[in-house]
Amino acid sequence: MTEMLDIAIVGGGPAGMAAALYGARARARTVVFEKGLPGGQIVTTEWVENYPAFPEGISGSDLGELMLKQAERFGAEFRTFSPVESIRTEGTDFVLTVDGEEIGARAVIVATGAVPKKLGVPGEAEFTGRGVSWCATCDGAFFRDKAVCVVGGGDAALQEALFLTKFATTVSVVHRRDQLRATECIQEYCFQNEKIDVRWSRVVSEIVGEGGKVKGVRLASTKGEPDEFLPLDGVFIFVGVDPVNELLLDFAGLDEFGFVTVDNSGLTSVPGLWAAGDLTANTLKQVVTAASGGASAAFDALRYIEAKTCGI
Repeated sequence: MTEMLDIAIVGGGPAGMAAALYGARARARTVVFEKGLPGGQIVTTEWVENYPAFPEGISGSDLGELMLKQAERFGAEFRTFSPVESIRTEGTDFVLTVDGEEIGARAVIVATGAVPKKLGVPGEAEFTGRGVSWCATCDGAFFRDKAVCVVGGGDAALQEALFLTKFATTVSVVHRRDQLRATECIQEYCFQNEKIDVRWSRVVSEIVGEGGKVKGVRLASTKGEPDEFLPLDGVFIFVGVDPVNELLLDFAGLDEFGFVTVDNSGLTSVPGLWAAGDLTANTLKQVVTAASGGASAAFDALRYIEAKTCGI
């Protein structure tokens, strides 16, 4: 092994950055391995209103930058563009393979997050990047003065719908039920916005395009009503997430949906291995719960390392 760390953190989103802060502040040698740039999904969120200490809200990118700076201030090291290829146990320690090199760690916290689910309908793959998107913050500006739809009915879907009204002429929210799942205050913002309309009890059965661009969606009814065609230029999909769990398959316990099962501190079925953030089976997946999970995991990992060191 090329080196031995106290705490290795896999993933640099809010959970990973909070874990890094707690680990480094306790003077443990803490390294975050991130396959891209730190921040996670939060950096693609235009505005965050429900994270404590920001009464007027804060942009997702700014919040991510502040978290990163705070963790680095206490000595956490971030190794970007360094995907972890595998994790295995060696005695009571762990070995991570990173860029072909083996790195040891006394404790590991996996915070690889989750990725947006796909609809799995005709046209989705064909028109990805040509009208189909999973990130309004990234792609919304491409749809200035155009008609778009948002598929989903939760907080993320409606927040993205509100953001898209800055560019699009109309934003149709397509939801399979006859009532939304989003927080009431976010629903109120949407209902008050004249650019937003809701297509109740509808699901996208096909994304239709021509000349390499989206031209509309076919909407099937969940109540037995006739199908309809909705002409538009862009489709934004927010129907939940799938866990990024490849490192833990056949290693740690997962639930039926692939999320990691953990105790209150984030400890997995493997001693010395914690998981935090959207990767875990916890119901509420928000920045504040991700940060809380990362902090709890690091706090418990520190106690675990101390007990190992002292032979307790």
